[in-house]
Amino acid sequence: MEFISVYGLFLAKVSTVVIAIGVLALLATSLGQRKNRQKGELQLTDLGEQYREMQRAMRLAPMSEAEQKIWSKQFKKQAKADDKLKKQNARSGTIEVTQPCLYVLDFKGSMDAHEVTSLREEISAVLAVASTQDEVLLRLESPGGVVHGYGLAASQLERLRKGGIRLTVAVDNVAASGGYMMACVADRIVAAPFAVIGSIGVVAQIPNFHRLLKKNDIDVELYTAGQFKRTLTLFGENTEQGREKFRSDLNKTHELFKQFVHQQRPSLDIGSVSTGEHWFGTQAKEKGLIDAIGTSDDLLIAEVDSYKVISVRYTRRKRLVDRFTASVAESVDRLLLRWWQRGDKQLF
Repeated sequence: MEFISVYGLFLAKVSTVVIAIGVLALLATSLGQRKNRQKGELQLTDLGEQYREMQRAMRLAPMSEAEQKIWSKQFKKQAKADDKLKKQNARSGTIEVTQPCLYVLDFKGSMDAHEVTSLREEISAVLAVASTQDEVLLRLESPGGVVHGYGLAASQLERLRKGGIRLTVAVDNVAASGGYMMACVADRIVAAPFAVIGSIGVVAQIPNFHRLLKKNDIDVELYTAGQFKRTLTLFGENTEQGREKFRSDLNKTHELFKQFVHQQRPSLDIGSVSTGEHWFGTQAKEKGLIDAIGTSDDLLIAEVDSYKVISVRYTRRKRLVDRFTASVAESVDRLLLRWWQRGDKQLF
């Protein structure tokens, strides 16, 4: 019995040491992976091959089991012959004519346009390898947001134009305000018939609690250096001079917005489309805000045979708190978008 007791204690000690070493190794691996992923990673997907796989599955679906076997055998035989030919060409030094690439980017913009961080990385990756025969398709969805954020996003897209890479923007749902600022940089804008386009205007609002605080004998003191360091405030008493300066700043921003859009699309009657209104796709085409009616799916399918279609997506590792706040922000954005779209009561 004493031997069994001693042996059991020995096994317990060994097990404890092994488990401790395992836990430490796991933590080290986890920390290493987290460190490697902190900067994010680039994900590339062959959308053309995905589409062809779907085609094959749809062709096989109505066939009998015997027909499927015959078709699959013929397909594998042909694929094997193609691979063999490629290898022979490679050995003989024959240069194969490669297809140009269509790089597909996605931008689903929030109010603060933080997605521009990933867009920057994606565009840098494309510019590192793309030639002038290649093209970029941006699937854009955004109701707009902060001026500086969307101004930077539009500047990122301009990098493609300066690099001689043709850019097409596809809008399936909405590209308004800052979203349209991004879209107008493109060589071509394609939108779905009922996509929301335009809203070339600037809006700002700020609540003021001064009367409520005054009613409850609460004073707020604000000190500034510079006449217009603050124009309107949340808690102080706003002046007519401050309001006028605030309106003046809005108008200046609107003028810059109009100039930018007109520079990108000089054929636009900028005066008639910069009233802050939005239009649906078909109306936007009539006004020259977009170039064609269609969906991003139509564009991709049309180019599958002519281009190597590659999705480029840069994802950043998010902490749990960041994932939570991002989820809340996205929910707020969707709510604001619904309110904005319901403003004119045109629902269906």
